[in-house]
Amino acid sequence: MRNSLKIALLSVISIAAVGCKKEDKSPSYHKGDLTILTDESFKSVTEALADGYMINYPETHIKIETKKEDLGFLDLLHDKARITVMSRDLTPEEKKAYEEQVDLKFLPAKFAADAVVFVVPKDSPKQSISMDEIKKGLESDAKNFIFDGTNSSNLNFVAQKLKKQPKDLKFSIIPGNQNIIEELGKHTDKIGVIGLNTFSRPYDKTSEKLREMVKVLPVENNGKLYSVNNESLRQMTYPFTRVLYFLTNEGNFNIANGFIRYSCTQLGQMIVEKEGLQPYNIYKREVQMR
Repeated sequence: MRNSLKIALLSVISIAAVGCKKEDKSPSYHKGDLTILTDESFKSVTEALADGYMINYPETHIKIETKKEDLGFLDLLHDKARITVMSRDLTPEEKKAYEEQVDLKFLPAKFAADAVVFVVPKDSPKQSISMDEIKKGLESDAKNFIFDGTNSSNLNFVAQKLKKQPKDLKFSIIPGNQNIIEELGKHTDKIGVIGLNTFSRPYDKTSEKLREMVKVLPVENNGKLYSVNNESLRQMTYPFTRVLYFLTNEGNFNIANGFIRYSCTQLGQMIVEKEGLQPYNIYKREVQMR
């Protein structure tokens, strides 16, 4: 009788232990580790959203890994990453590959309006740039436009906007958006092409320093001049406005989807706004007078 009781107790303990073990390892949006792949151009806003998520869910640990946009997308397809940040539109072939390899419907989670901007040294006499200048400049052997590299979000987006393939454009390279700004003074005949989020944070000292070093050129399109500001991003009238979005291969509601939901809710959108970008999901602000 005692032996039977001992065996029964051991069985109960074993089942309880296994149950606890499974619970600890079960998928959850509020605990666990996640690596987010992002192009360097919008690393800042991604880090800010990750910090906000970890504050709200202290048992989560999110790492931001910088990777060129195209390479991040390939890692997602090959299950080497759970989530990546994108800015360019995928081709029909890429969307098909995503749905077939990830086995999910293509549903981009849009969270911010960013922009690709054209910058020159602060003392440059140049005051604006036209779409025609950009097109012709990227066909010239002079290579007067400086990008942060091949496979980058900035190059991809400009090429897509001009209805060209990145390989067909002619340009110079200085790795890193911040490096382009810092090195531009040595190449006074060149025009830097960077992501707005590189220095969009209004009260950040590094951003302020970078903004002081360059002049952002308004873009002339069809006889009208467009500057980068909240209104032109909101209305998407600035010609090189781009929408940032998340893609994931996570089929359940685990940490990746939890992070995406957070980024698109009011708390996440407030962080986007503090980054100096335009929130994609606009919430009404109501003030109650008592």
